[in-house]
Amino acid sequence: MASFPYKTVLMIGATSGIGLALAEKMIENGCFVIASGRRQENLDALVTKYGAEKVAGVKFDITDLNGIPGFVESVTKAHPTLDCVILNSGIQRPLDFTQPASINLPMISEEFNTNYLAHVHLTTAFLPFLREASRPVSLIYTTSALALVPILRCGNYCASKAAMHHLILVLREQLRGSNVKVIEIMPPAVQTELHDEDKQPDIKNGRAMGMPLDEFTEEAWEGLCAGQDDIPVGMAKRMYDAFETKRQEVMGNLVKMVH
Repeated sequence: MASFPYKTVLMIGATSGIGLALAEKMIENGCFVIASGRRQENLDALVTKYGAEKVAGVKFDITDLNGIPGFVESVTKAHPTLDCVILNSGIQRPLDFTQPASINLPMISEEFNTNYLAHVHLTTAFLPFLREASRPVSLIYTTSALALVPILRCGNYCASKAAMHHLILVLREQLRGSNVKVIEIMPPAVQTELHDEDKQPDIKNGRAMGMPLDEFTEEAWEGLCAGQDDIPVGMAKRMYDAFETKRQEVMGNLVKMVH
């Protein structure tokens, strides 16, 4: 198997789940990882486990949109060899329009902010630094199989991931021919705290839902090392093969027509 080509990686959303698992995989394969997230104790535990020569912890809440330019400036100044930014943070909440009184509109805004708007702000802030690099660099996004096909219980989450998926397709096309590679990882349901009952009371034993985290991590890592632009994993691969290839072909034809 080919090796992962990037050596200094910022993992946004590294305190648990997919972000933590991929961060550890990268550390164990020789990358220096800047781990970012909201929980200082989790970041400290990661640094303690691997050592400050292999990982740095930077506490930041990406929903602080006004703080993103300062965060990006601080990270890029401290780590000028940064060549890979992974935008992995995400939350999922239930949404049931059959019970309008149950809908928490501020939470809906927070979910869309976390899953979409913050990623737009982060991308905008990091691109000048990345574009100035004299080496190949990458932006990697974790979306979801639900970006392709929605389910009923978390419609806002599905919509936020679909919005991010479409933006990624546009970003990739706009940056084609530049030094910035745009990569999308599409997980199925994975056994992480995303589905914990304290966050989604309608789910019982949510940590057991979906693909085991270690299996997901291995498959995603294979795709990253193989240099794939799109990395659908598990059930997402079946959805991708069913129609996403065709949709991107149609998009490519539209791009040729319009430009």
